[in-house]
Amino acid sequence: MHLRANKSAFAGLLAAAGLLSLAGCEDSVRQAVRVDPPEIAAPQHHPVQALAQLPIGRRAGDVAELDVTAPDGIERLVAASQAAFDAGEKDYKAGRLAKAREEFDAAVDALLASGYDLESDSRLSALYHQIIESVNADEMAAFRAGDGFTEQKPASAPLDELAAMDLPESEKLDPALRGNAEGEVKNIAHDLPLAVNDYVLAFLNFFQTPRGRAIVETGLTRAGRYRSMIQRVLREEGLPEDLIFMAQAESAFQPQAVSKAGARGLWQFMSWDGRQYGLQKSWWVDDRQDPEKETRAAAQHLRDLYGQFGDWYLVMAAYDSGPAGVQRAIERTGYADFWELYKRNVLPKETKNYVPIILALTLISKDPARYGVHVDPEPPVQADTVKPGHPIDLRLVAETIDSDLDTLRALNPQLLRLVTPTDPEFVLRLPEGTAERFYAEIAAIPPEKWVSWRRHRVEEGETLSAIARRYHVTSAVIADANGIAAHAPLEVGSKLIIPVSARSEPAFGKLIRYRARRGDTVESIADEFDVTVAELRRWNGLRGNRVARGARLKIYPGGMAAPPQTKSSGRTQPAANSKSAATQATIGPRENAVVHHVKAGETLWSIARAYQTTVEALRAGNRFLFSRPLQVGDTLTILSAR
Repeated sequence: MHLRANKSAFAGLLAAAGLLSLAGCEDSVRQAVRVDPPEIAAPQHHPVQALAQLPIGRRAGDVAELDVTAPDGIERLVAASQAAFDAGEKDYKAGRLAKAREEFDAAVDALLASGYDLESDSRLSALYHQIIESVNADEMAAFRAGDGFTEQKPASAPLDELAAMDLPESEKLDPALRGNAEGEVKNIAHDLPLAVNDYVLAFLNFFQTPRGRAIVETGLTRAGRYRSMIQRVLREEGLPEDLIFMAQAESAFQPQAVSKAGARGLWQFMSWDGRQYGLQKSWWVDDRQDPEKETRAAAQHLRDLYGQFGDWYLVMAAYDSGPAGVQRAIERTGYADFWELYKRNVLPKETKNYVPIILALTLISKDPARYGVHVDPEPPVQADTVKPGHPIDLRLVAETIDSDLDTLRALNPQLLRLVTPTDPEFVLRLPEGTAERFYAEIAAIPPEKWVSWRRHRVEEGETLSAIARRYHVTSAVIADANGIAAHAPLEVGSKLIIPVSARSEPAFGKLIRYRARRGDTVESIADEFDVTVAELRRWNGLRGNRVARGARLKIYPGGMAAPPQTKSSGRTQPAANSKSAATQATIGPRENAVVHHVKAGETLWSIARAYQTTVEALRAGNRFLFSRPLQVGDTLTILSAR
């Protein structure tokens, strides 16, 4: 729901509090004591390169892991990590934010992937916490500058401007406007009461100015995409179909509209109100930006409000500022009538304007030409739906079905990033008529590569080596993935699978830093970012389930590709993981195999990650997986990594 009157003040308080806390955080960070390795000079070459010079046991991604048998391992680790951090600070101050983030990540990841218990050594612990605190402050400053976030850019909500307007007095309005509007009401069909008074006429007058007409035309043009869906949902919920024009006022039918207070979507729900009606938000998806899901939630909320007030104008006012405020105004005056509450000035200004705005937009939308508005509505959204069952990059989807990224993002505005979530039930919308092609062609790429591999359509004059250079891989790798000779001529128009390096994965598993909100727990944060509780605790040195409000946490959404390993008693053991074989498997008849019983929410990818194996290996050991999808209750035989 909107709660605009309260949310505007709330947003201001949040902004002020945020700036103060950030300023305090940055000041404290700048005063932090530098931790230098004793008697060890930092390397003179590039700091990120310095990490590659550490004694190596193996590599996890792009970060070298420390061989704990090296006699000077801790000292060299501290030196290299400090040098990478210093380089990041220098690049950050010079405005090279992307480079700074790379160096900050290298400094932190080197410590986390080293195999050492950071809290057991004072040098490692002090350096780690110094870097985390400073990076948090720098990244928050970068976010305020518009950098550092990969989330899609939102659109502004038009009601922020409209609801705060000061309108002309009634004597300054064109008298012909009243007759025009009253004549329309007599001749058009409508299932909401349409009042024509000075307040409504003032907005009708504004919507005929160049600025107001542009707002109306933009919204009504876009309305063509969603009109039939919205009216269907309103009918199914037993509501007047003319309530659709509330969405015109709230967002101009822009699913990615965001108000100054943080309300989102066609119907501008705040996150906590959205959750009451089943609209969930995670790192990957915001259901408030799903047009049909949010329309259904808005309809249910409007029906609840009508059950409370029994008057559509009061319902609209309550949708804007909250039912409690409207109820108090009624009790204070004794009038359950919106226009009487308006005259007695017991409602916030934004709410007083809200109802006349909707009525004016309804009048114009039902007969645009009468008011000099010309609209060519966009066609309704027509789409196929698929369940990928595994995270997939939208760029790979576009390349697979010969579509474009903008089309896919328009069909799936609820996706906050270029990668779909790990939820096996997530429904992806594709251009109409492309679902069959998607399933047929995507089968050639292993699901665990859907977030990194790409497809390329061969153009005139292209060679395999030129394509390889473009994607930063070798010709041999592309040839092998496609079953062709390395020097064979390429057929123009054919598609090649491009096995891009894992370092190019766009979002899945990429480091982000999250500021804990009120009510957050380790479990709720782990659920939001699709990681395990054990992973979240390990990345941040957490023990219990409570998280301090404002704490900054290191998170790899979806989990890291493979957990780090440590050496103990001469044997390599997997790092702690809440989905480890110790808690989810029993030893089978063969000593080197375990049996896993599939639980709700698990996928082949998540199971493979838990057992440190691959999806291909799971399929090879369980042949039925080649003929049907994984199902809850399936019994899998998994070869042990021992």
